Amino acid sequence: MKLHLGCGKRYLEGFIHIDLDDHDHINYKSSIEKLPFIEDESVDVIYSCGVLEYFDNLEVKDVLKECHRVLKKNGKLLTSVPNFESIVKVYLTEKNIYSEGILGPLYGRIVIKNNLNTKVLYHKTVYDFHSLKSTLEKSDFYDIKLFDPFEIFPDDYDDYSKAFFPFKDRNGIQIHLNIESKKK
Repeated sequence: MKLHLGCGKRYLEGFIHIDLDDHDHINYKSSIEKLPFIEDESVDVIYSCGVLEYFDNLEVKDVLKECHRVLKKNGKLLTSVPNFESIVKVYLTEKNIYSEGILGPLYGRIVIKNNLNTKVLYHKTVYDFHSLKSTLEKSDFYDIKLFDPFEIFPDDYDDYSKAFFPFKDRNGIQIHLNIESKKK
């Protein structure tokens, strides 16, 4: 079993899609810090992109605890978040806070509409490799390393894990930090 947490409008073949938003491909309309409909140790892979930064440093522990609960031993957690180091590089290159690759990744805003209401969410934190690695280790994940989304996902699948500055220039600055880890 593979989960795509906080998938929004993006569909990944072979994954179960979980999000608060209202799209036809979403299997479970739910926040991701509690997944009571997923059994313990039943998941092989969890993927999330642009999700963990919507939880503060305390709340993210609950999200990772739930990921740990549902993953099988040695199951993979693939997560992609804005990379603070990259954001700083873009700023130092452009010297313009309004340049693409700065305010969106830092303060992100998403509007979630479903049958019941409309909710606006903003980023609550940002990570670099060391801070995310430390957070994952404290949640009993190991073998923490970078992954290349171009090697994992189909060419026609596009999300922020493949974001670069300048836009779509793979020789530029990769905006997101793509981390793979495993459950102990």
